[in-house]
Amino acid sequence: MSLVFIVLMILLRVVETMLVFKTHTLDFSPWEVVSFSLFHDLGWILYFLGLLLILHVFVSLLSTKVARILLQLTFTLFILIHLGLVFYFLTTLVPLGKDLFAYSFADLERTVTASGQLNATSISIAILFALLVFGLLYLGIRVLNVGLKTLLLMTGAHLTILLVIAFWPEEKKQETNLTKQNIELNKSRFLAEETFDHLMYGGEFYFDFYLRAADDDLLVAKEYLNDEYPFLHTNNYPDVLSPFFDSLPEAPHLVFLFMESFGKAYSGKDAYLGSFTPFLDSLEQHSLVWTNALSSTGRTFGLLPGVFGGLPFGEKGFLELSPDFPPHNSLLSVLRENGYKNRFYLGSDANFDNEAPFLKYQGMEQIVEERMFPTTYQKAPSNSGFSWGYTDKDLFRYALETLPEEVSGPEVRIFQTLTSHDPYLVPERPVYEQKLRDHLHTTLGLSAEKVQEYMAYDDIYMTILYADDAVRLFFEEYKKRPEYENTIFVITGDHRLPEIPMSSRLDRFHVPLLIYSPRLKQGEYFKGVSSHYEITPSLLALLEKQNFVTLPKEVIWQGQVLDTARTFQSLIAMPLMRNKNQLMEYIHGEYFLSDGQVFVVSDGLNIDPVEDTPAFNRLNGEFEEFKNKNSYMVQTGKLLPPGN
Repeated sequence: MSLVFIVLMILLRVVETMLVFKTHTLDFSPWEVVSFSLFHDLGWILYFLGLLLILHVFVSLLSTKVARILLQLTFTLFILIHLGLVFYFLTTLVPLGKDLFAYSFADLERTVTASGQLNATSISIAILFALLVFGLLYLGIRVLNVGLKTLLLMTGAHLTILLVIAFWPEEKKQETNLTKQNIELNKSRFLAEETFDHLMYGGEFYFDFYLRAADDDLLVAKEYLNDEYPFLHTNNYPDVLSPFFDSLPEAPHLVFLFMESFGKAYSGKDAYLGSFTPFLDSLEQHSLVWTNALSSTGRTFGLLPGVFGGLPFGEKGFLELSPDFPPHNSLLSVLRENGYKNRFYLGSDANFDNEAPFLKYQGMEQIVEERMFPTTYQKAPSNSGFSWGYTDKDLFRYALETLPEEVSGPEVRIFQTLTSHDPYLVPERPVYEQKLRDHLHTTLGLSAEKVQEYMAYDDIYMTILYADDAVRLFFEEYKKRPEYENTIFVITGDHRLPEIPMSSRLDRFHVPLLIYSPRLKQGEYFKGVSSHYEITPSLLALLEKQNFVTLPKEVIWQGQVLDTARTFQSLIAMPLMRNKNQLMEYIHGEYFLSDGQVFVVSDGLNIDPVEDTPAFNRLNGEFEEFKNKNSYMVQTGKLLPPGN
């Protein structure tokens, strides 16, 4: 049975590699990954067999028949799970790991159902495949019926090969391409190791605050006040935005457009895949644009706490601390105390990722979500009968219909889109199929061969074009509103989508970020590295400078201020959370730490590996310091002192 299992696992690796390269357009060949993949697959397979051997021997002492059946079932279940992990990877290009344990069952069910992958056909195929594997394992017993001496030799050979692989000297690969590294990973091994790490070490806390991250090379030197509240510091942020604005006659309205899965790779100036957002590109010409902007997380769960508070992650993202959020403030709560009203619009369920509890904590006056849409609106297309909610155009249309015609004071309005999200089903499909082809041929000027490569991701690109159209229609209508002239618009993506292969480990966090207002003097492009964390301190400093708000003397923002340098520089320091439960990246200045490797960051957020021990020690020490403070915050709830 072990021989059959080994052959099946190797065949699955070959099939996986073929499907990945058939499904996705990659800038490297299968031969660059297959040998390394098979070498590590064999090590994992033999290690797994070694563990099963121990279990099998003990069970055999009780009953050889039970031991055989149990082994057959274990092999079959393992291969079935491995196959499921492979298909998950084929869709996302991200292996499933610790993030599996960060979502509630309801959230997982909603996500799987929305993808349309779990249906009667796929379940029937899985059952037939399991029966086939079970039968092959039984057939192996009959066909490969060898003597005890041969079996002992085979077992010895397995253990010898395992030892050779285990002690084979391996140089640490300086791999910038995360997609390539993810393909090489054995998917069941990755999940097993991540599960072990989560169960054994998840929730451990270390409270050693002996290091203090050096900030003399950052935009803002922070004065920390109390080790009992390790994120608390003096509110001393410079106003970097006022010089770009004409006089503001009164407190401006703030409008945030959060675009689902909008990455810099396919939006805006210098998008390396070509821009698929023609309206936002035209708006850029009249906006303040940060071409090297980072999200704080690789998924949507970090969007609201990152933009509005620069808040620490907790164990699985700040939103997962609901309902017992540690005391904190945010741009929303601070502005509410200064007379602003807050409104939030989403075409989906606001409880997903605990967004609604977070917004209610800030004192949100109005939350419009999926269940509030009238029956005259039709939900987004679906593969399975289940839909995430309403399309971007309908979200903006309904929001504009329900906004008050006259406002008595300044407001914060937040719009969060969702159409450009898996399963990437666009309304008006024939219209956007033609629009995509025209865009590829005419706007981007691609060759016929290149167009075919892009059409492998046609569903995704169509949803990006659709979302951009929705924003265009939103602005056309919003311009008719009386408050438009005194409004500041902030537009950004929550993260770059992983389904189109990424160029580097930092690419997932590289998002468009622009500020537009009729009150701007002119458009500007900035190359200083900035992030979602810098939005709140910068906007509040602007409003305070204009004497529209009074700010607290002590704050907890992790960010700096938006860097308005016209040439590339990086003067920020921040952790980056790839997925829930995966806190693996940290950036400080022009150095980037990822999975224990150090990279130098350059314009376009490109990264190159370097061997720099002092840089590694400094970044690793700062990263561990953040993790300690983060764990302390989770354990004690001490983020902001009472009364602040």
